[in-house]
Amino acid sequence: MKKKLSYTLLTPLLAAGLLLSPLGAPQHAAAATSPVKFAATAKASAISVYVDDKKLSVSKAPYTKNGVTFVPMRELFKALNASVTWEEKAQTIIIRKDYTSITLTIGNKVALINGKSVKLDAAPEIKNNTTFVPARFVAESLGGTVKWDNAKQAVRITTEEYEYEKEFEQLQEELKNRPKYTPQQIVDMYDDSVVTITTNLGLGSGVVIGDRYVLTNYHVMQDASSATVITVNNKQIKVSGVVTYSQNNDLAIIQTDQSIGSTPVEVGYSSLNVNKGDKVVAIGSPLGLQNTVSDGLVSNIIYEGSTRYIQTSAPIDHGSSGGALFDEYGELIGITSAGYTSQADLNFAVSTVYAAMLMEDLPKVPSAKVKFLDPTLPDTLVGQSEDKIAALLKEQFGVFSTEQGEAKLSNWKVTRDSQGWLVITTDMDPVFYTYYGGQNKEGLRTWAINLATELHRMLPGDKIQFQIYYDRIFGFEPRGFDANEVKALGNDKWEVRFPILDMQFKDQLYINMKD
Repeated sequence: MKKKLSYTLLTPLLAAGLLLSPLGAPQHAAAATSPVKFAATAKASAISVYVDDKKLSVSKAPYTKNGVTFVPMRELFKALNASVTWEEKAQTIIIRKDYTSITLTIGNKVALINGKSVKLDAAPEIKNNTTFVPARFVAESLGGTVKWDNAKQAVRITTEEYEYEKEFEQLQEELKNRPKYTPQQIVDMYDDSVVTITTNLGLGSGVVIGDRYVLTNYHVMQDASSATVITVNNKQIKVSGVVTYSQNNDLAIIQTDQSIGSTPVEVGYSSLNVNKGDKVVAIGSPLGLQNTVSDGLVSNIIYEGSTRYIQTSAPIDHGSSGGALFDEYGELIGITSAGYTSQADLNFAVSTVYAAMLMEDLPKVPSAKVKFLDPTLPDTLVGQSEDKIAALLKEQFGVFSTEQGEAKLSNWKVTRDSQGWLVITTDMDPVFYTYYGGQNKEGLRTWAINLATELHRMLPGDKIQFQIYYDRIFGFEPRGFDANEVKALGNDKWEVRFPILDMQFKDQLYINMKD
């Protein structure tokens, strides 16, 4: 793997902000069952306790007994950010922190950690009206580490949070000292690591992350039944299938049937360090022009749903999907996934954070049973009712995506007329059409042709007519429309309805769009 840096570790603070999902309970019980005893020679009056390098202020002095150091309960738990409940009648202490619960009983050498019994070297005890607990056992059970400082006769406790904070500070220092690379140097490092992916439906790009693994977009592989990886040296390798994927994050990892022979790129969490204004380099195959390089800036960091995207001014185009976005430190920070045709260079890449998590599901040895994704659409609609065909079309084609947003298509109807034609109609959001219809005429034509291709595949023997309508009710009688496009509803209401698009096909395709 290339350039593996220590800062690819994701701190829990960052992970919590990103993932928003609970972690499992810490497994500290085993470490707490066999504590190392402190020096028995320490004098109680000389013992100090430090928590995260801060001296603990205590009402009663800590002391040692049979090699175990005891610390006043409440001061210790407060310093450890743990809550404590004292049950007087049962002489029981209940400590809670995050996902850990500890139950101690005065005079009892058996404790409970998350309901499991653990044997203690020394039981909690009450001395001079103060409850004392064994310091090492409690601290380690809550995930901390404990050391005995013999020179200063001190117990030094370090919490997990403090360790993470120190690691994060060190990470920031490492980030400041990283070398920067020019676009030419990044190309020298990674040009052979980016590949073109051709499928039976289209083309895209991919990033080599293993001897036989390539990272790409989910939508590149969606509905594909075959695919080929083409390296920058024009080596062509068949794809065996999709190993793992995340549709929500638009990522997929594919497996080839033989070694790719390219240098794998390290995938980590460095995209969390990206800021607006940072320089980036994109490598992909826009319009099939293999391993085209472009550079730009990070324009923004945005979220679509729960997915983090890096917006960049580095130009990309159709075929760039699945390509690599590197920062100026040579780190893979995104998988290029979408772009708008605009003078503003509005392009987007999925954060590699999700790719790093996806890689946790990769088998160490490529599987012989890998397959392609299940198709979105069925193989055939022959014999299906008109209602089922309408429901499928609404689910799969109910939204037309544009640079200005999504145009919803509603009121899907499928009928068969007296001449045997299958007639499909739907209504476009009239407000969207009013404002943006003219700007998206060619995009709508392409979308409709794709729909016709799928319908012809699923219903090869049918004559099909597909129409998209504009349908809106006005509080005045609109002028300039054909008589059959305006209908009086009464009460000063008029309905305007006309076809935006009319498409007919069987062995050939005819398409007409309203000017």
